[in-house]
Amino acid sequence: MPFFASEKLPKMQLFPGALSGIVAGENLLLSFLEMEEGSEVPAHSHPHEQAGILLSGKMRFRIGSEECLMEAGDAFIVPPDVVHSGNVVEGPARVLDIFAPPREDYIDRYNKYTSTSVQTLWE
Repeated sequence: MPFFASEKLPKMQLFPGALSGIVAGENLLLSFLEMEEGSEVPAHSHPHEQAGILLSGKMRFRIGSEECLMEAGDAFIVPPDVVHSGNVVEGPARVLDIFAPPREDYIDRYNKYTSTSVQTLWE
């Protein structure tokens, strides 16, 4: 299916105050991230290249040793294995994150999240 309504995607919690709906292709992954004011992206790194755009809100974002107060419309690129972090200073914030290659950890968590419901039978 080539078309998606981002607001209708099931959302999983990535960390407190941050929900994400994802769409994955063969070579990239889109994460539609919604974050509450005051929520934080803890310092981390991963082997994936990451690009993104802040769609709404304001975030203080750090990539390596550089820091920026981002506003709606601002974009960023995080090279593979570079430590980055952020916090929402005015929210809610909406971010479109793009990962290449796709993050298998997100896909695995999302598949488990979306396949679990009140009808799920547990052994």
